[in-house]
This record gives sequence, structure tokens and C-alpha cells, in this order.
Amino acid sequence: MNYKVYLYAIFLFVSIFALSGINFEKFMKRNKILEARLLIFILSFALSYMLTNFICDFLNL
Repeated sequence: MNYKVYLYAIFLFVSIFALSGINFEKFMKRNKILEARLLIFILSFALSYMLTNFICDFLNL
């Protein structure tokens, strides 16, 4: 169970790095920088949660 915390942290940084390559300003309204950054953090938390659960379920088979 302790390894899940490490996987969450690793995948959080990887997902933030991956999502930073997407230009969210084209999808967002003008001058909504805070909302765009908040969207990146929410998506990165969700992505890291899903990746961690996938890896743990895959390795437990």
C-alpha cells in the first residue's frame, strides 16, 4: 500500500508535465489564466489517480 503513494506522486508530476504541453488558452476565455491552470491541476490529479489504479490493478493480476 505504501508504493501507491509513490506512484501517485510520480504520475502527478508526469501528468502535469504532459498536460503543460497542451495550449488550454485556445479552449478557455481570454484573461482566464487562473482557471486554465486550475483545470490543468484538476486534470493532472484525475489522470494520476487513474494511472496509479491501472498500474496497481495490472500488476496484481
